[in-house]
Amino acid sequence: MLLATTLLVALAAATELPKPGTSLTVYSSADPAGFDPRSFVQQQRQMGMDNVFGVPGYGVVKEVRKVAVPKGVGSLSFTDVAAWIDPTTVSFSDLEDPATTVLEQNFQFDLVSPSKLMERYVGQQVSMVVPMGEEPSRITGTLLSANQGQLVVQTADGVRIAPMGAAQVELGALPGGLLTKPTLVWKLAGKDGGDHLVRTTYQTAGMTWRADYNLVLDGSDAKAGITAWVTLMNLSGASYPDTELKLVAGNVQKVEAQQPRGRMLKTEMLAMADAAGGGFQEKEFFEYHLYTLPRRTDVLQNSTQQIALFPPVADFKVTKQLVLDLAGGVGQPGAPIVDRDFVVARKGNPSVLVSFENRKENALGMPLPAGKVRVYKEDPADGTLEFVGEDLIQHTPRNETVKVRLGEAFDVVGERTRTDFSIDNGAKRMTETIAVEVRNQKPRAQRVRVIERPYRWTNWSISGNSADFTKLDSGTVAFDVDVPAEGKVTVKYTATYTW
Repeated sequence: MLLATTLLVALAAATELPKPGTSLTVYSSADPAGFDPRSFVQQQRQMGMDNVFGVPGYGVVKEVRKVAVPKGVGSLSFTDVAAWIDPTTVSFSDLEDPATTVLEQNFQFDLVSPSKLMERYVGQQVSMVVPMGEEPSRITGTLLSANQGQLVVQTADGVRIAPMGAAQVELGALPGGLLTKPTLVWKLAGKDGGDHLVRTTYQTAGMTWRADYNLVLDGSDAKAGITAWVTLMNLSGASYPDTELKLVAGNVQKVEAQQPRGRMLKTEMLAMADAAGGGFQEKEFFEYHLYTLPRRTDVLQNSTQQIALFPPVADFKVTKQLVLDLAGGVGQPGAPIVDRDFVVARKGNPSVLVSFENRKENALGMPLPAGKVRVYKEDPADGTLEFVGEDLIQHTPRNETVKVRLGEAFDVVGERTRTDFSIDNGAKRMTETIAVEVRNQKPRAQRVRVIERPYRWTNWSISGNSADFTKLDSGTVAFDVDVPAEGKVTVKYTATYTW
């Protein structure tokens, strides 16, 4: 008896219908280096462009709604869908009568506009006021034509033509059949009609998101705190009030059309900040990562908004590093470079890098979507945060190292010179001696990583080095040196090439 009751309860729970509402999942292919949602919207407005071509992403809309399903074969109009919906992606299911099927589908997006409205009044009586010098002129008659921005009216005194943009038109009763919202119209076939819960799912263009991170260094540059935000853009032509929101991070392949679609939208920008709710909940999903907002939110059309990606994290370990790479930019050659006049002699400043381990042991350990990392440091004089640099990160899984390049050190200078070169063509052997002088003008010692790249040939060895080095890969070595306060250190080595 207990087992039978348990099965009945489980069956009832399994067949419980969902509540009406919307769920929205947004996919993004935005390049953080070249795409800023708010700048995109502002540029669209300034240029008078109202399409979503170029928006790097899309949304998947899932809605449960109570609608009047016709009995037998009949039509159902489904309004308030996205203007940039892809009709080929629409799915429909009657949750209360699974036997209901879709015979035909029609997406109607030719919405009412002043020109379309005037076309519906052709042959009817209209009255308008048209500016004519100092005194406006009233024209009353039968509308003969409304196209190419001109209104043609048959009056008692003859035919009058007036520009549509300048005329103030008075119309009679609003004609039927005009669409004010994009509408899906289905021809359905079902046994039973009535008010049923139905679920629709479709893809829409005009939606994307990107991540932004704020990193604040402590006074010793040994620890930091981080906050993360999602900037969500919705130009899909529909609002999604009180919706469940999910974001997908990862490179999801999608075949895109080659030409932009012709319909237009009006766009505005809405900046929002929302730190409540503790951010998104992340989980692995297929080969990607899914971020779910644990509360409902309003995603308004023609808007950008900011939502916390995850709760702020404080006091995790970071490492600041000065990296001097004066031989960068010279790739591995296809043949030995035997020209003795070829030499990379440069002077420059080391890059400033901040890195941290994205591990649970370091108070982190969450997948980080690609985005821009802005770094700040507190000025002890007044306690304010000052901007010290920014960089981009790619999708970074947990347990990986994140490196952020902030700029170049001001008071540390490096200079690379060649001190010796010899070549024996018969023995197919050459040697080159390099000296890299690092000068530190700071009042405290600095550790600098000097990167060197034996670039003359792929088969090389190093000897006579003045400091220990680490071989990073087949064409890169690193010397880590401590440069005294207001002092200098010279890294010297000889590279021998054979072929």
